[in-house]
Amino acid sequence: MTDPRYTWLPSNLQPDDANPPWMNKGDNAWQLTAATMVGLQSIPGLVILYGSIVKKKWAVNSAFMALYAFAAVLVCWVGWGYQMSFGHRLLPFLGRIDDALDQHVLLKQAFGYKFPNATMLYFQFVFAAITLILIAGALLGRMNFIAWMLFVPLWLTFSYTIGAFSIWCPDGWLAKMGLIDYSGGFVIHLSSGVAGFTAAYWVGPRATRDRERFPPNNILLMLAGAGLLWMGWTGFNGGDPYMASIDASLAVLNTHICAATSLLTWLLLDILFFEKPSVIGATQGMITGLVCITPAAGVVQGWAAIIMGVLSGSIPWFTMMVLHKKIRLLKAVDDTMAVFHTHAVAGILGGLLTGFFANPKLSRLFYLVDTWQHYIGLAYGFHTGRVGAGFKQMGIQILGVVFIIGLNVVVTSLICLLIRLVVPLRMSEEELNGGDDAVHGEEAYALWGDGEKFERSVHNSVYGVEDVELKGKRKGESAV
Repeated sequence: MTDPRYTWLPSNLQPDDANPPWMNKGDNAWQLTAATMVGLQSIPGLVILYGSIVKKKWAVNSAFMALYAFAAVLVCWVGWGYQMSFGHRLLPFLGRIDDALDQHVLLKQAFGYKFPNATMLYFQFVFAAITLILIAGALLGRMNFIAWMLFVPLWLTFSYTIGAFSIWCPDGWLAKMGLIDYSGGFVIHLSSGVAGFTAAYWVGPRATRDRERFPPNNILLMLAGAGLLWMGWTGFNGGDPYMASIDASLAVLNTHICAATSLLTWLLLDILFFEKPSVIGATQGMITGLVCITPAAGVVQGWAAIIMGVLSGSIPWFTMMVLHKKIRLLKAVDDTMAVFHTHAVAGILGGLLTGFFANPKLSRLFYLVDTWQHYIGLAYGFHTGRVGAGFKQMGIQILGVVFIIGLNVVVTSLICLLIRLVVPLRMSEEELNGGDDAVHGEEAYALWGDGEKFERSVHNSVYGVEDVELKGKRKGESAV
């Protein structure tokens, strides 16, 4: 029934039981759309990217690690993860353990935003899911799948929730200090880069021949996955004002400016030093640009996004192409997708540059609070005479970096050591040599020349070979 106080509104805007007065239909629609775009970054985006950028024998396993993580995170998220990340405060860095399955929770207004908790839960779920999938990138080609099945819920529970509550929940200790993380440079990218590298240390390396030669099995499909990742970042950063605002528009544009600039910078460096324009290199540059702009997307000017793109296309390139070969620890740890460089290094870079370039007027559009003493980049501190506030913001950003690194090194190590007591972290030598067929009994491609081996698989069809033969015998026909 329509509330008589709102009868003057057009019929499509009048509130009712399904559209309460506090809800804005446009904001809710945009938030659901943005969440779905982020979800598409994972499935099918990273499923395709992982499945095609690895050696053919690991295509199924790599894609399946991503698919499993997406499903497992959702069940954990509604069961306890969301409330631990965004619920009532238990500790300065953690919310109370509770589920988010009842309508009395899901249909309430989410914080002060103009949409329900159900929308917020969905939006934050896809961020949690992609974080675990990014960690998987460091572990492709050798992690025991059962160990991965245990790792996902444990890491979500004991690491992700702490970072998310501390930085994004209004009651979190870093949020109260004024840390700027627009859309996950700390919570998602720095966390996944450090956790992936740490887990890779404990899991151990791929088989020697895989480390020596690991060619992509389909570069065109890799580009398709990368394209979904890039375009999906429109929702990744554009959804974080939690409204269809002018700041959301700025965040989307800055995201693509930085990504394009970073891609071109990485490409030019590849041509300059290796004399070949690498498609894989350009994809890495695209990713580092997207990661770098994420903590700053809606609080920096367009010219700052270009500078951040140049730096994100060059500094991670340098750490990956030069320092990686000189630093013993980086050489020793087998980080399959170079997640440390593309997410940890680029995430640190973005977090610090946010502390330098954050514009107080744009910060006010995002946070909707007075920014006289908070959210002021160091550059604008010098420009406006608030140098102390600028240095304070840089100090808070550095503190956030140290906290996220320490949290993920310690918690990820403890989780890996715990899992190792139950199941091996690394596959057996037989599985490492056999790849997908040995691990899953399935292979990615039924190509001429591979056909005979593929046809012997029990998973040759949806029925399985044995079932097909049985049906043929019942009909008195050949099963061939």
